[in-house]
Amino acid sequence: MPLAVCSWSLTPDSPATLVERITATGLPAVQLALDPLRGDWDPVETDQRLTDAGIELVSGMMAMAGEDYSTLEAIAVTGGVRPDGTWAENRRAAQQNARLAAQLGLPLVTFHAGFIPHDEGAERTTMLGRLREMVDIFAAEGVRVAFETGQETAGTLLAALDALDRPEAGVNFDPANMILYGMGDPIDAVGALAARIAQVHIKDATATAVPGTWGAEVPVGEGEVEWPRFLAAVRALDREVDLVVEREAGERRVEDIRTARTVVESTLASLEEEAR
Repeated sequence: MPLAVCSWSLTPDSPATLVERITATGLPAVQLALDPLRGDWDPVETDQRLTDAGIELVSGMMAMAGEDYSTLEAIAVTGGVRPDGTWAENRRAAQQNARLAAQLGLPLVTFHAGFIPHDEGAERTTMLGRLREMVDIFAAEGVRVAFETGQETAGTLLAALDALDRPEAGVNFDPANMILYGMGDPIDAVGALAARIAQVHIKDATATAVPGTWGAEVPVGEGEVEWPRFLAAVRALDREVDLVVEREAGERRVEDIRTARTVVESTLASLEEEAR
């Protein structure tokens, strides 16, 4: 299964640094954060440096303005397209990012939708309208979008996707986020969301012992994701999806990403052997 790395996990300050750090991980592909390309990074230079290094672009990522991840309560209020105060800015950024994605030939861009209310009501209606508009903005440029898992249960996310009436909208499945947010078992969630999974993040975490607070992100193999069962569930999908290593904590990002690569490759090899 294709294996890549998230560019933001490597905290690069330039396209040159990004290429250097991806090369150090030993991975051949990247999910690229698009927002730096709307600022200091030149898109043509970035694309050329990655191409020259033989690094494939598998997808893009859009961050939302004003997000505060300091607590679960803070991100619930500030995350994704939910806040009225950042919606106009995020909509403009989506239009720019959609054009960038098309320019770079990216088939997929992922982002956090924000906490989608489970129950019907004005807030849920507003959020679904905004998400529908986001899907359409990217679709106009020939780019598919996928919403990150974790901020709601698989059932709530699936119901929202159905209500959007946009079959092209998918899911970027992150098993660690399900644990960090306390939103259910990742393997059960793969089954529930199987038809919508467009990409998978490889990340690990431990659950919190204090309800209402964050769990902890840890290196792959040190958390609560059951990698043999999880990857077996992903392999059982009726299509191939990219596996993208994400590491958002710690001071040894390259080393932790290389560890994740080893865990995934050895687990997949074992699964292949068992299938013979």
